[in-house]
Amino acid sequence: MTGSTKYIFVTGGVTSSLGKGIISASLAKLLQARGFTVTIQKLDPYINVDPGTLNPYEHGECFVTEDGAETDLDLGHYERFLDVPTSKANNVTTGRIYQNVISKERRGEYLGKTVQVIPHITDEIKAHIQALGRKGIYDFVITEVGGTVGDIESLPYIEAIRQLKWAKGKDCLTIHLTLLPYLGTTGELKTKPTQHSVKELLSLGVQPDVLVCRTEHPMQKGMKEKIALFCNVDAEAVIESRDAETIYDVPLLMQQERLDEVVLKKLGVNTFPDADLGAWKDFIRRYKEPKGEVHIGLVGKYVELKDAYKSIKEALEHAGAANELKVHIKWVHSEKLTAKNVAKHLGGSAGILVAPGFGHRGIEGKIEAIKYARENKVPFFGICLGMQCAVIEFGRNVLGYADANSTEMNADTTHPVIAMMEEQKSIADKGGTMRLGAYACKLEDDSLAKQVYRKRDITERHRHRYEFNNAYLKSYEKAGMMASGINPQGKLVEIVELKDHPWFIGVQFHPEYRSTVAKPHPLFIAFVQAAMKQGVAIPLKAEV
Repeated sequence: MTGSTKYIFVTGGVTSSLGKGIISASLAKLLQARGFTVTIQKLDPYINVDPGTLNPYEHGECFVTEDGAETDLDLGHYERFLDVPTSKANNVTTGRIYQNVISKERRGEYLGKTVQVIPHITDEIKAHIQALGRKGIYDFVITEVGGTVGDIESLPYIEAIRQLKWAKGKDCLTIHLTLLPYLGTTGELKTKPTQHSVKELLSLGVQPDVLVCRTEHPMQKGMKEKIALFCNVDAEAVIESRDAETIYDVPLLMQQERLDEVVLKKLGVNTFPDADLGAWKDFIRRYKEPKGEVHIGLVGKYVELKDAYKSIKEALEHAGAANELKVHIKWVHSEKLTAKNVAKHLGGSAGILVAPGFGHRGIEGKIEAIKYARENKVPFFGICLGMQCAVIEFGRNVLGYADANSTEMNADTTHPVIAMMEEQKSIADKGGTMRLGAYACKLEDDSLAKQVYRKRDITERHRHRYEFNNAYLKSYEKAGMMASGINPQGKLVEIVELKDHPWFIGVQFHPEYRSTVAKPHPLFIAFVQAAMKQGVAIPLKAEV
């Protein structure tokens, strides 16, 4: 597409958690399938500078980009749908906006002016929104605004959108995602909350161009026309978004509703190729028509909140589709695991994945799960803290270091087999100070890791402060735990594996961040394959 970058804003009304991220990613996928270049960014109204210090119970998973930004979990959706890496430019919070403005004020950049929400905060927001467009490589920049219209926190963002729409005219478009609640007593969908939500947006000076209506039931005849009349939009621009079986169905459902065509025409793009969604549909076929099933035990301390392990869950599903297997995840709370009940909780699992995390809560349960996987030859996959727990378990139960631990959990352990990285010891601030983003790793020639990756040099994304203590490396390798991946710069141990085990790998990095629909991660593919080979993979029963 020639000409200037087009900007699409996605706002939400009535209630949060309607799926703005999935709608944004789905529209981006449809535009990408038509040959356009697209990126998506998230504006978060909270005052934290980034989600890095947020408890997962607050905001779900913290997603890490290639360049080491700790970001909102929606960026994971963007990458999984588009197979295009995001960066720190793709996620902005109110905290970062205010931090930048205050820093400029302290440097005297406002020449003594009174610093105000308008124009200084809104100008900073607009600069961030347009930063990706100025690169000149994107036809479309889709911007998702967190929260709900009417929230006090999101007012500066809506005002920035109003100003941009005024300045850019036809190059700007707003999609408003809203809810059509179903009243069981009358058996009908109600449009009034949508009308009020649009009225709220109009009161802030923004007229939505497209309405996407979330609904559990089909919209009744004439409902689109009614909403269009009350909300000043074209009837064809009222899009029905019914509950989907899976998030990966949403792009196809939005294509049926012609969301991408409506958007393109409203932005003045009248000629465009057909959408090529062949690979996407093939993934969905494999996902929905598996030839067998496999049960994986996922051990973590936030399992009651599935969003805390969003990327891991999706990576397992990508790997399942690649293997044409339905992956059943058994969510096992690490705090509840003991030596006495571990077999009861994990006995039916063909593979055991021990999840990442921080802090000592649930650590002993994770160690029990790893001991069970190691002794019973169950395929094991440890990620970040999961890998560190594997090192601790091996130290205690194979090497005989009774109090082996991480100095994160016990600063006084006599066997600190996991210890804080040297460069982390003088750091007081918690936010954005860990080892973050993509780092190189060299794989050993005779390793399972190299067999999985099929190459010697890899890069993976990190998020940690502690590492394998190299003072113990020779003892571990002599006893059978191999350091099969090493960071060439710092000589840090990135991967450990056991030789006398069908499939046992712990990684210091987060491979789940790299898994997409188009390119499922090789470690997850190999882990699911190993679980299948254990003989616990069950062929699906034929429909009678």
